[in-house]
Amino acid sequence: MEQGRAEGFDGFVATRWSTLFHLSRLLVGGDRHRAEDLLQEALVKLWFVWPRIAEEAPEAYVRKVLARAAARSARRRWWGESPVEELPDLPAAGDVSAAVVERSRLEWALAQLPPRQRAAVVLRYYQDLSEKQVAEVLGCPVGTARSHASRGVARLRRILFDVIEPVG
Repeated sequence: MEQGRAEGFDGFVATRWSTLFHLSRLLVGGDRHRAEDLLQEALVKLWFVWPRIAEEAPEAYVRKVLARAAARSARRRWWGESPVEELPDLPAAGDVSAAVVERSRLEWALAQLPPRQRAAVVLRYYQDLSEKQVAEVLGCPVGTARSHASRGVARLRRILFDVIEPVG
């Protein structure tokens, strides 16, 4: 029994690690180390309920644990972000690193959102969950989840488009 449990769990982790890690990283605002810790915490919790969850929806369970743990950890302590006086130069048109820079800007902007808004935006638009599923993961009514996502997107737009002023 224990051998089959381990194989099923190991297989799930091996196939879903990359996706779950990326979700975790987005939920914590891009901090790779916090994302690894958060995902490890979620997978430990999954291990203990694996026999019960394995046939149902282990990924949904991990998403819920990640979103809640990310919100909890954001309330607990300061992680050492520090603002800079000058923004980095914008990439030139056609620059192959433009996509990487844009992704970094988005991760930085996501990190500026409050934890619940960040979780709602990531779950709704990155994970492509329905409003009902986002509400279930966040443990709140659908209207509240919709409000978090809407406010998060509006704030992201302000952060991303009000920060950089056109030259000239």
